[in-house]
Amino acid sequence: MRKLIGSTVTERSSHSGAAELYAVKDAIARTKERMGKFFTKNQILGRKGSIGCVSLEISQRCNLDCSLCYLSPSSNRVTDLPLKEVFRRLDEIRKHFGVGTNVQISGGDPTMRDRREMMRIVRYARDLGLHPALFTNGILCDREMMEELVENGLSDVAFHVDLTQERKGFDTEKELNHIRKRYIEMVRGLPLMVIFNTTVHEENFLEVPDLVRFFTENADVVGFASFQLQADTGRGVLGKREALISLESVKRQINEGAGNPLGWDGILVGHPKCHSYVPTLAVNGKAFSLIDDPDLAGDFLNDFQHMTHDRRETPVTIAFRYLAEAMKQPSWLVRGLKYYLPRLWKIRKEIVASRGRAHKISFFVQNFMDAEQLDPERIAACSFMVMTPDGPLSMCAHNAKRDDYILRPIAVPGEQGTVMFYPLKDEQPVRVEDPGVPA
Repeated sequence: MRKLIGSTVTERSSHSGAAELYAVKDAIARTKERMGKFFTKNQILGRKGSIGCVSLEISQRCNLDCSLCYLSPSSNRVTDLPLKEVFRRLDEIRKHFGVGTNVQISGGDPTMRDRREMMRIVRYARDLGLHPALFTNGILCDREMMEELVENGLSDVAFHVDLTQERKGFDTEKELNHIRKRYIEMVRGLPLMVIFNTTVHEENFLEVPDLVRFFTENADVVGFASFQLQADTGRGVLGKREALISLESVKRQINEGAGNPLGWDGILVGHPKCHSYVPTLAVNGKAFSLIDDPDLAGDFLNDFQHMTHDRRETPVTIAFRYLAEAMKQPSWLVRGLKYYLPRLWKIRKEIVASRGRAHKISFFVQNFMDAEQLDPERIAACSFMVMTPDGPLSMCAHNAKRDDYILRPIAVPGEQGTVMFYPLKDEQPVRVEDPGVPA
């Protein structure tokens, strides 16, 4: 039974196609300008998109108390934003970055919010032409909820599972694969990009290769694995990371798990000190770079920047759409065959061993900044922002002064005039225990 939560007339926004096209082009042009020297040939921002993603925090509350956390000590006392303010912020995301923007429905944990309200938020984002993703620890998720979210337009789901969450009964990342596998089966078959987020710190650094092998082996469902470097951004007890953990060292660990050196940064997203990204093909338990040539990537981004797709579509569907477009430019067919045939021949034994089964999975390393060591240059070229009461702001800058934004009273228009919303409340929420603990 479909459980589509429709927006009311007052919640919807309507825009003409021509106006939308202009708005997106204008947003991309603004991004190109702010990227400055980082607008290189193979840079996505300012060419194919105006932003990597924007976080929309719909609840500050969380049902975990992690040893590394970007939240404020005040977060669990903060009342959820009124729906009208949430909708206004979604309108602002569209205004600043255009349709097609990836929006993280986040928190805290967004599933702590009233379920029906969460569905309305996802539906409103989809109605605006945005691509909503649920970012959650998964504790309160079940198959019925995920199906309902898909019906309301969810594009992605990102599960955050790692040792910093101190889930009872789990002492290693390998043991936590019990929970990851349960989440994978919960969403299997749904038209979603499935993402797993892992915070990398001293305790699990050596387990990163094993995690990469796990994600690669489950690439029939998992399409994206993000490794987020430890940073001293908010509450928690671990603080700053050891020198052992860096963009380069984590990439080496991922390479080890992939079974071969990956071609990192063929495509750039934002500031090179903030992220590293590589799309791969998972074959026979190994991962191989899909594109590692910056010149080829740059030419592709330039010639196909008009192409868009919805990640709810299958990789095969998306690939055929791009192939159909490439057929209009025969030089690209020749160039593509020249690039990929030798690479496929090189891994022919793996392809035969897997009986031709192959899946796309991307690996991503996120280098958050410590709150006391913000780099203005990186802030200016940010690809990951959060929508605040004042507009979009770099996530690292937001985390450094989170209370300035989440504790501020907000004026919310109402039928009887403007009403002031005061975020703080006295009571503490009851912690919800994780049902994933094995017997």
